[in-house]
Amino acid sequence: MAEDFQIVVENYLERNRNLLDTMSKYQMASSRLSRAITKASTQCGCISLSGKKPEGEPSTAVSGSLCKNCRTVIEKEMGDVLFYLAAICNALDLSIYDVMLKEKKALDLLGNYTLK
Repeated sequence: MAEDFQIVVENYLERNRNLLDTMSKYQMASSRLSRAITKASTQCGCISLSGKKPEGEPSTAVSGSLCKNCRTVIEKEMGDVLFYLAAICNALDLSIYDVMLKEKKALDLLGNYTLK
């Protein structure tokens, strides 16, 4: 699935392979994603975000669930982030699938001791 997605992105961006431009678009897409999540909490109110440090059980600090509209917007913005991440991988001749596997392996190895 990840490799197929990366191939589709590669074919779509045949003309524009400028890495700096792609990195800039990735940052803008990431900012739009953050804004969409914030709007779901502050303007719509379908979710509530908490900045408190969780005690005991790990928590996402999110309560409630996304409404249909917010879910649609956030999925679209998240898709854009994935698109530009795949484009960056293509420009650097990296396999997004291999990157994901290496990250999973590191997480499996370190477990709760990872610094992320």
